[in-house]
Amino acid sequence: MQKFRKVLFWCHLAVGVTGGVIIFLMSVTGVLLTYERQMSDWADTSTYAVERRDRTSRLGVEALAARVRETTGHSAARVTLHADPSAPAEIGFDGAASVYVDPFTGTVLGAGSARTTAFFRFVTDLHRWLAAWGQGRNTGRALTGAANLGFLFIVLSGLYLWWPRTWTLRHVRSVAWFRRGLSGKARDFNWHNVIGLWMWVPLVLVVASGVVISYPWAGNLVYRVVGEEPPAPRGPGGPPPAADAPPVVAPTDGLDALWARAEQQTPGWRSISLQLPKSLDAPVSFSIDEGDGGQPQKRASLALDRTTGEVVRWEPFSSFTTGRQLRVFFRFAHTGEYFGVAGQTIAGVASAGAAVLAWTGIALAWRRWRAWIARRRGRAADLPVV
Repeated sequence: MQKFRKVLFWCHLAVGVTGGVIIFLMSVTGVLLTYERQMSDWADTSTYAVERRDRTSRLGVEALAARVRETTGHSAARVTLHADPSAPAEIGFDGAASVYVDPFTGTVLGAGSARTTAFFRFVTDLHRWLAAWGQGRNTGRALTGAANLGFLFIVLSGLYLWWPRTWTLRHVRSVAWFRRGLSGKARDFNWHNVIGLWMWVPLVLVVASGVVISYPWAGNLVYRVVGEEPPAPRGPGGPPPAADAPPVVAPTDGLDALWARAEQQTPGWRSISLQLPKSLDAPVSFSIDEGDGGQPQKRASLALDRTTGEVVRWEPFSSFTTGRQLRVFFRFAHTGEYFGVAGQTIAGVASAGAAVLAWTGIALAWRRWRAWIARRRGRAADLPVV
């Protein structure tokens, strides 16, 4: 048992030293991304005032799309409205561009915060593939994926290494609670053990879900564990439209009645997004959210027949197979959003703890290496001169 513990310790140390810098970088960027959605929403809409009125007096989808087209010259591709009457509507166009609109007057208030969007895009790129460009993204993604997998081994093996050999109050307190007056190696050792213990459960979930996101084999394993066949990988999308092709105008006829039908499907909705179809024959797709925007278990997809208004497809989270539910769960457990703001906060604190673990782990390894060098020099000085 002692030999196994020693081998496990050196593997733990080697993996930490090898991927420590990338783990530290991913942890810090994870902290910065903790409240990305809320901060982006605030930055995008905080300067756009909408007079609070009765929700029933809002303009219909058809009128909103028409007024936006008159003002911007572009046809709407997506429309998002919130149950909160003081929240602006969001009108999206083909591509990523969108504007915010007063839902009662149709006045275009402006676009989102470009600086905030650029900041979080850079931090996300740094977190996912070390902000590499072009073909370098594949290398960056491979490095972050390997570091994440190595970090999972570190977290799992760390609990075994933490486990006290003697269960006395003095021994447990030394590795389970912060001690004052420490510095140098003793302080780093204390912090490494205490943070590793208290953050162990959320770190296992955050890091394991990161592995599922990073590697297709891990995502497929989620399905196979529950006895399901993984879905076929998605192929590339269709060819992009020609540069000189005229823009496709999405017809808006009859959308108001369909929107009312979507509201009736989920009376407790907090936001509804409509994807405008390109033809009158295609069904109209809605995304209905009863949560805060980051909870997939409170989100559902609805498709209505354009002519009759009948339900073509109703797909709440509960209709997913067990494997698909688990796969979606891991995606949003990685950011903590599955559990709401409280989950995001815990994930952010765990990311901060992971940064401290990486820092103290590297510091302890550095001190161990310096001590080893000093011992070798001391032994060399004691050798007789021939």
